[in-house]
Amino acid sequence: MIASRDDPAPDLQAASELLRALASPVRMGIIKELADGGRRVYELVTALGVTQPLVSQHLRILRASRIVVSHREAREITYSLVDDHVAHIVLDAIRHTQE
Repeated sequence: MIASRDDPAPDLQAASELLRALASPVRMGIIKELADGGRRVYELVTALGVTQPLVSQHLRILRASRIVVSHREAREITYSLVDDHVAHIVLDAIRHTQE
């Protein structure tokens, strides 16, 4: 089946949705922090200098997009990246803007 101009190929649609999920400075900051390993919400709040509810809201979006996964450890939840591909996209974008 050939995609029409109004119906982009599924892989292009999926890539577009991924980039849309990344289209926030806070979400990019979360991914940048998680590129070094799992973090708890309070660690992300401290590193990014934003409120806990804002970090939690953005983590929900990243989880729904299957970019971030959560792991419960007793009373704490640690967030980590599903894989390193997204971290490379974000870190490359940051480096690109610094050139």
